[in-house]
Amino acid sequence: MKVSVFGSGAWGTAIALLLNDNGHTVTLWTRFAKEAESICRFRESPMLKGVKIPEEIKIVTNIEEATTGVGAAIIAVPSFAVRETTDELAGWIDESCDVICMSKGIEKDTSSLFTTILKETLGEGVSVASVSGPTHAEEVARKIPTACVAASEDIHAAERVQSLLMNEYLRVYTSTDVVGVELGAALKNVIALAAGICDGQGMGDNTQAMLMTRGLAEMAKLSVAMGGRKETLAGLAGLGDLIVTCMSCHSRNRRAGVLIGRGLSAEEAMIEVGAVVEGYYAAKAAKKLANNMGVDMPICNETYKVLFENKLPSDAISDLMGRRRKSEESTGEERWVIDN
Repeated sequence: MKVSVFGSGAWGTAIALLLNDNGHTVTLWTRFAKEAESICRFRESPMLKGVKIPEEIKIVTNIEEATTGVGAAIIAVPSFAVRETTDELAGWIDESCDVICMSKGIEKDTSSLFTTILKETLGEGVSVASVSGPTHAEEVARKIPTACVAASEDIHAAERVQSLLMNEYLRVYTSTDVVGVELGAALKNVIALAAGICDGQGMGDNTQAMLMTRGLAEMAKLSVAMGGRKETLAGLAGLGDLIVTCMSCHSRNRRAGVLIGRGLSAEEAMIEVGAVVEGYYAAKAAKKLANNMGVDMPICNETYKVLFENKLPSDAISDLMGRRRKSEESTGEERWVIDN
């Protein structure tokens, strides 16, 4: 099958390599001419150094060239560029083409899920799916065993994505819970920033475990409020992605949090990391969604205050620890989701 990957960063490049391994005819698209020229010359993405891009993977900047005859189009751009990219694709994508979003986040201005944006820009007739899970590009590109979830409201579309991507080093599960999978992908970045901040403050393993557990509860509560299923957040797109993003040396969100915990401002930390920190954008969207849905998300809320209201990390931690006494047992209908 002819497949195009839109976004030549680390994740887009890793997916292009995987698709090439699977025997597909792969095109890697970037909107930047200088980047395309550099990749063609050195056969390497600047965001994934040391991993060679085979000559058979075509590098283009032209939308028409990237979309002609494709059976699947994969969106792998940073969250802030999803709408811009799909706007460019509008009119070029045939309804027979599966559109697969591998970007992780929530649109910062509208708090829209990415599959919603894809349907708005490409049309309701286009088949849309979302892929998420604990999938660091650095490891997928090096063929380290990994698993993820392909979600679509149409289970047959999810199964097509499963067939497209799955191989000996990437195991793909299917789901129809698009809301749960997409929210898990976005919200775990906020919790990872919080985990990094605590690490930068000199906190320990107990603190990390507390944040991940209580953070997962927040993620699940918002997901359920928005129509997702709580069990999705106990799987790869929730717990799995949360663990790897909070703990891994590859995690930009964790690294940014550590820098903030050590005294840098949020803006300084973003610059120091030198790449997109998705949790920075997701924190705004999470606050807006939580307010709209009436869901209490104290960890996400305190992280937002540190990022955007100049609250001291030590004060945020103190306020979280000083919240009123509660039972860990759920008091409502959601028996799996711990009530914060």
